[in-house]
Amino acid sequence: MITAEPGAGPTVLRILLGSQLRRLREERNVSREDAGYAIRASESKISRMELGRVGFKERDVSDLLTLYGVHDETEREALLSLAREANQPGWWHKYGDILPNWFQAYVGLEAAASLIRTYEVQFIPGLLQTEDYARAVILLANGSAPKEEIDRRVQLRMERQRLLTRASAPRFWAIIDEAVLRRPIGGRDIMRGQLEHLAKMAERANVTLQVIPFGYGGHAGAGGAFTLLRFPDQTLPDIVYIEQLTSALYLEKREDVDTYLESMERLAVEADSPDRSRERFLEISRDFTPRSE
Repeated sequence: MITAEPGAGPTVLRILLGSQLRRLREERNVSREDAGYAIRASESKISRMELGRVGFKERDVSDLLTLYGVHDETEREALLSLAREANQPGWWHKYGDILPNWFQAYVGLEAAASLIRTYEVQFIPGLLQTEDYARAVILLANGSAPKEEIDRRVQLRMERQRLLTRASAPRFWAIIDEAVLRRPIGGRDIMRGQLEHLAKMAERANVTLQVIPFGYGGHAGAGGAFTLLRFPDQTLPDIVYIEQLTSALYLEKREDVDTYLESMERLAVEADSPDRSRERFLEISRDFTPRSE
């Protein structure tokens, strides 16, 4: 039986339940079409359920369990309870008006991950941004939005960052292109504060930060930014997240994940060591010191 980690969010709970339902269906040699017929739904609906991309009606889960020959009351109740928990809104639900659906899924996965590895070429990773830097980045894409909306977007980003300091914090490993550190987002003072914050975060036991220096030339991350997510439950696949302007890609096929994992491993070898990277944060921060000082 698949079990969820304490505090796991609804996104990962849906994935857990969907994975369990898929296993039960395949063990009984039931087609997706027949499973869909049993709950008055389409084959594609079953596919989305098994991937954890839709919510679960308790009645549908109950009917599927009966179809799959699950009659033990203890096992049925465990899965039905998981369905009920998976339908509870995550903490980010209150930001639904400013959070697109394609990113809501990522926030849920991020909150449930045990390991987050990211490569960035444009901005400081969101989980490491200071409030001032985050506001400057958000204004780049939402400059005409009301101040109240900008404030809520900043607040959302700050709330996401709490996962790095919680009791069951994931391991966070970021590799950042040097160009990100030298791009003066928000101005010199904001950038200096951001770099000093990176140096401080690099001291945390669960945070590893590395810099790809200009001097290295070409490297394994030439294809652009991406994030790898790994979860405590080993039955869940690793997921590659690639953000676009108005959407995102979620890759979970083994061959796709392995390609990005290999690229990430090569980046880690090519990048400065964590200690040297921390020194670089402080060195570059001094470049942003006001000239009058």
